[in-house]
Amino acid sequence: MTRGTLATFAALGVATLLVVLVLDLGHAVRRVGLPLSDTEVIRQQAAQKHLDPALIAAVIYAETKFDPRPSTAGAEGLMQILPDTAYFIAHLSGGVSFTAGDLATPSINVAYGSYYLRYLLDRYHGSELLALAAYNGGLSNVDSWVAQAGAAGRRMTAAEIPFAETRAYVQRVLAAQQAYRAAYPRELGLQ
Repeated sequence: MTRGTLATFAALGVATLLVVLVLDLGHAVRRVGLPLSDTEVIRQQAAQKHLDPALIAAVIYAETKFDPRPSTAGAEGLMQILPDTAYFIAHLSGGVSFTAGDLATPSINVAYGSYYLRYLLDRYHGSELLALAAYNGGLSNVDSWVAQAGAAGRRMTAAEIPFAETRAYVQRVLAAQQAYRAAYPRELGLQ
């Protein structure tokens, strides 16, 4: 090999290394501020409930940023489930031994939150927008908004959600869902 050939191979090696480092750095930067834990539970519940694992992660992110703490409204755990909602879910799912204290256990909390997401998606014919609005703003509110939009001959959009908090929540979850899909495809079982 000539000196020129060696220099070319060395330059290609350095360029390749730089590309790999930049890609890894970009991936790491996307993860900053986008925490993820309990991936096995998320993947398991996503598979069992036929949900996008990135959607579950995004709801957890929007609710607690993976740092569960009780809300001022009394919601508990990673997915911030109210005890009344949990008892409703237990009734729907046939659970008989549920207690409100169980919501502090990540596997139970994510199982209940995922069950509720599936229930809402089924109720709203697969509409993530409506399911997320109901998760945050309540079933009766969303049912009323959908009925009003239907009476006007249109489908409800995110911009039409009357509660600013719920509108922002839906947008935050949908954006986080895309971010989780991009930043954690392996961890969420998307690859």
